[in-house]
Formats: sequence, C-alpha cells, structure tokens
Amino acid sequence: MKRRQLVGWGLIGVCLALLFNLTGCNQRSAPSGGPSRLVIGLVSYDTGAAASVDAYTPLKNYLSEALGAQIELEPVFNELRAVEQIQAQAWDLAFAPAGLAAIAVEDAQYIPLFPLQGSPKQRSVVVVPADSTAESLSDLANEVIALGEPGSATGYYLPLYDLYGLTFAEIRFAPTPKTVLEWLAQGDVAAGALSEEDYQQYRNEFDANTLRVLHESRTINNGAVLLSPAIDRNQQRLIEDAMQAAPASVASDAGYIANAAPPTFDQLIQLVDKVRPLEDRVREQPAVLTMPGEGSAAEEAAP
Repeated sequence: MKRRQLVGWGLIGVCLALLFNLTGCNQRSAPSGGPSRLVIGLVSYDTGAAASVDAYTPLKNYLSEALGAQIELEPVFNELRAVEQIQAQAWDLAFAPAGLAAIAVEDAQYIPLFPLQGSPKQRSVVVVPADSTAESLSDLANEVIALGEPGSATGYYLPLYDLYGLTFAEIRFAPTPKTVLEWLAQGDVAAGALSEEDYQQYRNEFDANTLRVLHESRTINNGAVLLSPAIDRNQQRLIEDAMQAAPASVASDAGYIANAAPPTFDQLIQLVDKVRPLEDRVREQPAVLTMPGEGSAAEEAAP
C-alpha cells in the first residue's frame, strides 16, 4: 500500500513539474535589469487626453509585458507644458514634435530613438485671409498676427526666424494649430503661422476659399521618439530593442517608425538658438522683432 502511495505521489510530482514547465514556456519573461517604471510624454493638441491615451494604449500594454515595467502615459495639450516636463526630465520617453525634440536634445540631453510618422520634411506656412492685400511678409508690418506656443518649431520658431526685422502691433499665441485658423476666420488676426501639415488637415473645416498661404518656410526634419538621459545604457538598449520589435500595428498606432534611423536636429537647434534672443520682445506691444546691432536673421543664418 505504501509503495503504491509513493508511486502515486511521484507521478503527481512529475505531472506538476511538466505543467509548470509548459506554463513557463507560454509566458514571455521580462528581461532582467529593465526599468520598473516608465513615463511616456505626449503632446495631444486638439485630440484631447482620452484620444491620445487610446492611441498609445497598445504600446503601453506591449511595453509593460515586454519590459515587465509599469508604464504611464502623460498627455499634455501644448508645447509649453511639454517643455517644462522635458526640462525637468519628468518623461522617460517622449513622443516629441520637431521643436520640442530640438529643445530636449539641446537643453536636456534627450536621445532620439525613432522618427515619428508623417512627412519626413516639415515646414511652416504663414496664412492670411484670401482677400488680404499682403503679398509678402513685410506687408504684415504693424498688424496683429498669430503664432503657436514656444516649443513649436512650425508654429513659433520657424515663423519668428522668417519674420525677423519686422514690427507688429501684437503677437498672439494660439494654444493649438486649429485655433490659428479660427482666429483668421473670425478676423481677429491678419495672419497666422502653423505647420503645412496642420493647415492641410484643418483647412477643410473652414471655407477653403477664404484662406491662402502667403509664405512657406524652409523644411526641417519631423519629430522623434526621445529617451531621457536618466535611463542607463542597459535599460536604454532593452527599451530600444522592445520598441523595435513591437508589432507593426502597435508602432503604427503610436505613430513611430520602428525600422528607421532617428532624425538629427542640429540645424533646427542652431535656428532656435538664433531666435531665442527675440523671445523677450514677442509679448510686448508693439512687438519689435529686432536686436540692436544685428542684421536680418535670414542673412546671418544663410548656409
């Protein structure tokens, strides 16, 4: 009887061991040495927090399993708040438009990992009402114009660069690209700057015949997925490998290109550095976009 009991317990032990082994084979084990928590920063503009979280939820779930980490999504509504979070290194990963990416790389030593989806070359456009008499940027002198928030390459830095040397009655700062077009449609401003991509996206919500493009800027690289310098090299490799190996649908929903080299921002950083001395004047009335003893920004920055 005892022998049968021993044999029975032995068989049960073997079965349990096989069961544990099979279960373990079907589970993805998280790599050792990975981060325990990651905060992912997003700029959500008009989509709102809920829509941004929905779009990035597949990536959140995937990285949580692949890295064995707690993943948090933190959407913000404009570049001002995003710049604050970047400068405080509060975001471990950031999905950053070009202007924010340039600031993050230059000021906070963030590391570009992957390019964002969309046109690889971005530009700013200055838009005016279709019946405006302006034929060039100089014709906007002494008018009220709209820019994006500081931190936006296409809404703020590029147009400021091109508008150097002019004086405006007032410069207003729109919290979103769509707001620029709303102000134009309402007659609140004589001109407004935003990205060409945003203009094409939102123009159909207004009468297309009431707006026209007055000026196009130079092109710059698109934004990037950035990694905080506070992440150590081993964890950086694990995060980069996991994002590169993500299913195509996950990367597509999150808006990054997993199999492409990260963009560089050297030229944009130089442009931002040239524009920053003007920032003390842009909120004055009138706003005089010149600095004593300097020539035009276009002359000084010509390649």
